Amino acid sequence: MPTTHSVPPVASAPASRRLADRMPSLAEIGPLVALVLACLFFISQSNRFLSFQNFSLILQQTMVVAVIAIGQTLIVLTGGIDLSCGMVMAFGSIVMTKFAVVLGVPPAIAILCGVGASTLFGLLNGVLITRIKLPPFIVTLGTLNIAFALTQLYSNAESVSNLPDAIMFFGSTFRVGPAEVTYGTVLALLMYLATWFVLRDTVPGRHLYALGNNPESARLMGLKSNRILIMVYSLAGLIYGVAALLLVARTGVGDPQAGQTENLDSITAVVLGGTSLFGGRGSIVGTLLGALIVGVFRNGLTLMGVSSVYQVLITGMLVILAVAADKLSHRGR
Repeated sequence: MPTTHSVPPVASAPASRRLADRMPSLAEIGPLVALVLACLFFISQSNRFLSFQNFSLILQQTMVVAVIAIGQTLIVLTGGIDLSCGMVMAFGSIVMTKFAVVLGVPPAIAILCGVGASTLFGLLNGVLITRIKLPPFIVTLGTLNIAFALTQLYSNAESVSNLPDAIMFFGSTFRVGPAEVTYGTVLALLMYLATWFVLRDTVPGRHLYALGNNPESARLMGLKSNRILIMVYSLAGLIYGVAALLLVARTGVGDPQAGQTENLDSITAVVLGGTSLFGGRGSIVGTLLGALIVGVFRNGLTLMGVSSVYQVLITGMLVILAVAADKLSHRGR
């Protein structure tokens, strides 16, 4: 008797693969799930957490690091890292406040000078990395110390106060229902929207992902890697200058002691948001969620009366877990 063989359906496997391709990856939905779970936990622990005013406060406390994390994300997507971002921001804030208060420069010009100073630091990072072929870790570690020294020298280690109202604009608020929202929060969200569009729907955004995913293939495709890197680091410096303006508007002073932890906070936001430290994978929306996760944890633990030391401990544990997950995912690929 002749044997019969069942023929597996040919179309089922490709269809399942297409369905899997449409489904969001763990790196994409993980930060959102973590944020929701964190909110649910703190809602159960404090009746003050679930309020419009508290959520507005979280956004205000997060916006500076969130803006810095935009620049950090662009750099990490190329496979680099920037340790100097916090101190570059601090230097930019001192430049714009000293120019406005001490030199009497019009506020708009003073702001442009501060943002320009931060942009020059970003340009310096990009040139050293591309022209001398130094590792980004070493270059930005060096410029971190340079920016810190220049900030202390130029400010005489003293805060700059009595700022003009124009520089303080983004710290002012408007009401949305029962909550007060700062104009700085709106600016930060608009910057995320613009970055999301550029990375998702423009040629430069695709080039940036290609460079981070495989630099050699990008070179063979004809991409000018050095030019892209210089532009990315310079743009990141400009973004740090905007963060400096938001910092000054929120605190009301030019503080030379600012920016000493923002580099690690921004990297934390990027990593928790699912962006791979190996480059080429990640999203700016994930970075925003990562920044909010850090803000929610610190706010919730404060409402619970937990010491700030434990807040730092928990944040460090989250970073290690996120990097470990990224490492395992990269190894699997």
